[in-house]
Amino acid sequence: MPRSPSTITILNVTGALFLLNAGVSAGFAAEQTVRLRAVDDRKAVIATVEPVRQLVARARIEGTITSLTVKEGSWVNANEHIAVVADQKLLLQMQALQSRIQAQQANRDQAQINFDRVQKLRAANVSSQAQVDQTKTSLDVAQRTLQALLSDRQVIEEQVSQGAVLAPGTGRVLKVPVSEGTVVMPGETIVTIAINNYILRLQLPERHAQFMKTGDTILIGARGLQVQQQETLRRGHVVLVYPAIEQGRVIADVEVESLGDYFVGERTRVYIATGTREALVVPEDAVYRRFGVSYVKLKDGTEVVVQVGLPVEGGLEILAGLHEGDVVITP
Repeated sequence: MPRSPSTITILNVTGALFLLNAGVSAGFAAEQTVRLRAVDDRKAVIATVEPVRQLVARARIEGTITSLTVKEGSWVNANEHIAVVADQKLLLQMQALQSRIQAQQANRDQAQINFDRVQKLRAANVSSQAQVDQTKTSLDVAQRTLQALLSDRQVIEEQVSQGAVLAPGTGRVLKVPVSEGTVVMPGETIVTIAINNYILRLQLPERHAQFMKTGDTILIGARGLQVQQQETLRRGHVVLVYPAIEQGRVIADVEVESLGDYFVGERTRVYIATGTREALVVPEDAVYRRFGVSYVKLKDGTEVVVQVGLPVEGGLEILAGLHEGDVVITP
């Protein structure tokens, strides 16, 4: 049966759209030949979350803790009052010294009255110059004795003010080994604070020391120690490799973003480079997942199931499913 002109027009338009879509898809697709290339040979090790620095707030005077405003896990800011250490002996010394100051002020006032009286008598030629000099000396002695007592009071006031324990920095409280009513000595630890900047600390066998250097990229697994089927790996960088090997282990610090919600001392899995080896690498965009299985598409349109390894420079490592020389399609 001959087709009508309208039917032919619809078929032509449909065919044109199909060719246009195929052309657009081909324009956005790229081909890449799979080749063996040298990649970092990464091993899984355990790293520990540690603060960059731990600050210790210590008692500066001997006494009893009368106030403690923080506990484990509390957030503190620098110079915040976290405890008060009071020494009862300082209060008693302050009271005794205050009484001596009041008595000396009375002596000073009396010496000033005597000096003024002798000066008037000297002006009337009733007293001698020796009496003037004597009363002037008594007034100077009384004045300087009062100044010495006031200085002693300032010393005690400063000692009392040092009973206030201040946070040495901003961070989270890790340990509070004391409580209210505890008797402490000068230099004793009141609070241990971890500043709000965490790093991952690695302790690797000595044989890995030759491969570890500042600036190396480290891959960090998901939180926890269990290996997940498909996990998102984060990247960190080695910021410090300690020059000393302790008990057969080399220690390194790794800087990673967003470690603030980790516990201090929490362990996590990381992957470090311990040399190089050859591996098949494809662009990350070439791998797609469907129903929990990873696929790549070859140039002839075949979908191949692949086993994906760790991310490497320039893509993903393919452990199984592809051979050298295969051409894969990337969107």
